Order: sequence, then structure tokens, then C-alpha cells
Amino acid sequence: MEIEHLRTFVAVADAGGVSAAARRLGVSKSIVSRRLLRIEAELGVQLLARTTRGAALTEAGITFRHHAARACAEIDTARETITPTGELRGVLRVAMPLTFGPTHFASVIADMARQHPQLHVHTSYSDRFVDLIAEGFDCAIRGAYLPDSNLIARRVGPIHGKLVASPAYVDAYGAPQTPAELASHQALMQGTETWQFRDGDRIVTVQPQGRFKADSATALAAAAAAGLGLAWLPDCITYDYLASGALVPIMMRYPVPPGAVFVVRPPSQHPTRKVRVLTEMMIEYFARNPEIWGLDPQA
Repeated sequence: MEIEHLRTFVAVADAGGVSAAARRLGVSKSIVSRRLLRIEAELGVQLLARTTRGAALTEAGITFRHHAARACAEIDTARETITPTGELRGVLRVAMPLTFGPTHFASVIADMARQHPQLHVHTSYSDRFVDLIAEGFDCAIRGAYLPDSNLIARRVGPIHGKLVASPAYVDAYGAPQTPAELASHQALMQGTETWQFRDGDRIVTVQPQGRFKADSATALAAAAAAGLGLAWLPDCITYDYLASGALVPIMMRYPVPPGAVFVVRPPSQHPTRKVRVLTEMMIEYFARNPEIWGLDPQA
């Protein structure tokens, strides 16, 4: 039984249908269907029950999926063990944040594809928390990760942020000096959220209020530059605005607590080599670009 047929079956089982699996694998639906038929013919059992909504695993399919996934993982581990520095092959599916993924991390993905011409790289940009296992991603780059999830996270770099406003807004309405004064200002927000600030060793949490909301930090930065209010944003979003003077930092006596960027992956004993390579490239990226992320280049 060919390993690609096993990978195809696992992809169909995880994606819930032939069409979704074909998109995930980057092949046609007819190829996926042929591989499934060959596996079932070789085993002599039905693994998938086809429905109008996709495909559901039979009892035999549930059992076989577990063993097929483990076999694929073992083959990948064996291949990487005997060729630890060889060419990366196969498909790397990465979920990236839409907020700063295309502007800051896309170059890392492109460089990885350039260095490894046998590797197929599929990147999805979205600010939603994708289900890595159900949607078949090898890993995700996140500005935060769910601490109670079963995902494995590797920190690759820091995120620093500031409270910012335009000079025109400050001239018209003044600048708050303490977190308590934020109640009298227009806040630009992604939704119903809280803002945190450091007061010495203490964290102060406030519930901002405002009439302008957007589900994109990039859009909030533009709104802040237009003078609509105060925005609590990462430095990688406001870097150019601050450099040009379109935005100015506010309330610096109460800095925003630092965050971090993580590479997260589904649980397994060892990360695949392609995920390890991407992780190291992300770490190198942060080391090369400290000023964009609010770091001291001399530190």
C-alpha cells in the first residue's frame, strides 16, 4: 500500500470530504477518489460512507485512520532521521494572522519556499483561531496561543505595543495621563475588549468605550491617524505611523505589557523538520528586525 494513498485517506478523514481533502493536498478530486477506492479494494472493507455533505468514517475507517496517521508520521520521522539536512519535500500548510502576517511574515514564508524548491507551501491568512487538526494545518503563527489547548507552542519573538493617538486628536481633546482618564476618551477597538497597562509591578485593566470598531488592527491604526480616537496597538502595526509623526505615543508612564509570537503545532512527540525549519527562520527574523517589534537593537 503506497504511503501517498495513506496520506490521502487521512486527509479525507480529517477534512470530512473528498473536495476539502483535494484542496488541502493540492490535487484533483479524481485523484483523491481513485486512491480511496484502491485502499478500500486492497483492504476489502469500506472505510468511508459517502453522503451528500461529504464523507463519514465507518467503524473500520475510524480504526484504520488511527493506524494510517501513525504510519505516515513514522515514515516522515524515519525520512528526516536518515536525511536530517536534506531537501524539504511535501506540503507545508501554515495559518498566519491577517493583521501582520502578510506585511511582516510573508517574506519568511517566501524565503523558505525559495530555499527549498521541492517544498509546496500553502499559507492561509486569517485572524480567526483555525483548528489546526481538523483543518489539516502543520502549524500556525499566532500573536497569542490558547494556554488550555492541547497545542504545542514555541515562542519565537516578542510583541510590544503602545497606546497611540494622532497629534490632531491630542490637540483637540488632550492626552490621558492615567488609565482612569481613558473613560473620557474615544477608544478604537476590535470589539468588546479590555486594555491592560503596567503600573509598577501591578497590572491595571480598563474597559474602553468608543464608537469606532474594526476587526483589523491595521484599520484601527489608520483610524487613529485620522484623529478618531486612541488605539491600543502592537508596535509592528504603528511603526511607520510613529516614525512619520502621524501617531504619537500616549500615557508612557503606564506601558502596555509585552506579548509574544508563537509557532503552534498539533501535539506529537517530535515536530516535523519543515516546522522546525520555519520556527528557526522566524526566530532569525525577529533577531534581524528588532526595531519593528519595539525592541532595543543594542540590547
